Amino acid sequence: VRRDADGGFIVVVCNFTPTVHEGWRLGVPQAGHYREVLNTDAAAYGGSNVGTPFGAAASEPVAWHGREHSVLLTLPPLATVFLTLAP
Repeated sequence: VRRDADGGFIVVVCNFTPTVHEGWRLGVPQAGHYREVLNTDAAAYGGSNVGTPFGAAASEPVAWHGREHSVLLTLPPLATVFLTLAP
């Protein structure tokens, strides 16, 4: 999680393996709807276009990674995904 001076944040997830990880649970800072703002595996960048369906995931009240809420993601192989909390 990277934060700006105004308290906004972005969640960055890296998959350094050549394997797609479906149903990957990730703890997030707060409840809400998270959307992909960048997926380095997108076809536009020459990737295989693997990612979380619809490029978004709603958080669940499931504690994970020391956080009260989490999302389920599809992590593309050898890629980085950036997520923000949708307004």
